[in-house]
Amino acid sequence: MDQPSTTRVRRRLWFDLTALAVVGVLLLGAIGAGGTVLYKEFYGPAAFVTRYLDLLSSGRAADALLVPGVAVDRSTLEEAGIDGDASEAMLRKSALAPLSNFEVLAEESEDGVFSVTVSYVAGAHAGSTTFQVEQDGWEGIIPDWRFTRSPLAAVSLTLLGADQFAVNGFPVDRRQVMASGADAVAGDPLSLLVFTPGLYSITVDTAIATSPGVSILADSPLTQTPVEVQTAPTEKFTAVVQERVEEYLTQCTTQQVLQPTACPFGLEVRNRIVDPPVWSIAAQPAVTVEPDGAHWRIPPTDAVAHIEVDIRSLFDGSVEHVSEDVPFQVDGSIAILPDGSASIRVGSPVG
Repeated sequence: MDQPSTTRVRRRLWFDLTALAVVGVLLLGAIGAGGTVLYKEFYGPAAFVTRYLDLLSSGRAADALLVPGVAVDRSTLEEAGIDGDASEAMLRKSALAPLSNFEVLAEESEDGVFSVTVSYVAGAHAGSTTFQVEQDGWEGIIPDWRFTRSPLAAVSLTLLGADQFAVNGFPVDRRQVMASGADAVAGDPLSLLVFTPGLYSITVDTAIATSPGVSILADSPLTQTPVEVQTAPTEKFTAVVQERVEEYLTQCTTQQVLQPTACPFGLEVRNRIVDPPVWSIAAQPAVTVEPDGAHWRIPPTDAVAHIEVDIRSLFDGSVEHVSEDVPFQVDGSIAILPDGSASIRVGSPVG
């Protein structure tokens, strides 16, 4: 082979080797870029957080609790300022509100802990939450992850005027989920564990009390949000109280004395009565019911009693017939008993 031919072969070989090298570099780059995308989408800390959110959005509360780092013990709760006896009643599918449109906004790393910030829509409310994640070993060549800070949070609910309520439509009896049980004191705060992120709407609709509802967006892991719900009396409850007050006052009129015992009305005279007096209620009070801390009260309300009685004068023995209206006020207190019923106590007697 002559010299020019040999030179051309060498140049062609060099060109082919260079092209193969470039292709190899590009291929390795593509594989690396593809691996990075796969890592972020399927195997990285952001993917771990997204899978947790997928469980919540599909209502798989029990599975979400099994995600590493979600479940917490009493000491962890107390260190975070949460009641160690917080109820887990809300950690179920029936207490979850819709969760959708979640998107990873940022992922940062410091000392092996990844902070993953995610946006979402909970119910109809947009929000964002930052989760803390760390690697938890390997499964083959795939990394495992866990939450370094549990995504659970708590709502400290003070419910005034009722013991029964609903969270996102799921019915709850406060006495059944409190650690003190049936001995729970009305108005004591109730700590409820909830998932973050999550929207929790608390409503009351019982025979005694009602409330239009209070919504809480739980968006900060391992924090406790205090919530107070003041209920209003239902028309049915007010009607029952009106009936009981009228029965009480009517019972008072059966006492044929000037000062009926434990009753809010009476008449004082200096002379003697000829026959036992006859009482009646000329105007029953128009009862209202108002909140009084964890219970209820009947504010002072005007009413009128009527007395018919003959009175003999001690001076000259003459007899005068008295037919008189006696104005008075009635008030009272209403306590919610452990069995959910109401104890109505009508005010203080006169005298």
